[in-house]
Amino acid sequence: MKTTRLILVDDHPLYRQGVRKALEANRDIEIVGEAANGQTAIQLADIMNPDVMLIDINLPGVNGLEVTRVIRRRDPHIACVILTAHEDDDQLFNAIKVGAAAFVTKDINPEKLVAIVRAAGRGEYLINESLINKPFVASRVLKQFRELSAMSEQEEALFAPLTSREIEILDCIARGMSNKVIAASLHISDQTVKNHITSILRKLAVNDRTQAVIYALRRGWIKMSDGR
Repeated sequence: MKTTRLILVDDHPLYRQGVRKALEANRDIEIVGEAANGQTAIQLADIMNPDVMLIDINLPGVNGLEVTRVIRRRDPHIACVILTAHEDDDQLFNAIKVGAAAFVTKDINPEKLVAIVRAAGRGEYLINESLINKPFVASRVLKQFRELSAMSEQEEALFAPLTSREIEILDCIARGMSNKVIAASLHISDQTVKNHITSILRKLAVNDRTQAVIYALRRGWIKMSDGR
């Protein structure tokens, strides 16, 4: 089984200790660093090259959302799981915008947290599941996509620097599909999907999947209909 390398970011030492103990009980999860603030987290990510980062949203100095935005821009391979003390629709919406892989409350049970870490390490985009019971947030996300798509109809179509396969993958992402589901749908490997997404983010010079979709919608490369 592949080992998932993880960095834990939280300003409360006791909480970090508890999470470390819960995660280290699993052989396939290796904690390669801890940080108590956002700036240290960003530096550690550059040095340790983790697969996953667990990031408290309320950090001193640079907050968890900004940390996620910076890390996703620098290395799209790193999955960021945002931890929050309380469920908040605005926080969830902003977590989606900065490219978080998952958004979970800090009272999550250890077994579920382990499962989320493993899934995020495999490239799965679990934050979509958070929208199932959050219709208001889902409608905000869809509204933003539709507004940008409508704008694209008034703009001159630009040449897409993406391959037909990359456009196809972007279309799947816009429909909320995880890497695993995209791979199965297109009959390619999970790693191939990850490679395509990395190429897309690099070509479009954007931070994350959500921004790539917005970019493509604005230029009319993909469309989002009511049925999606």
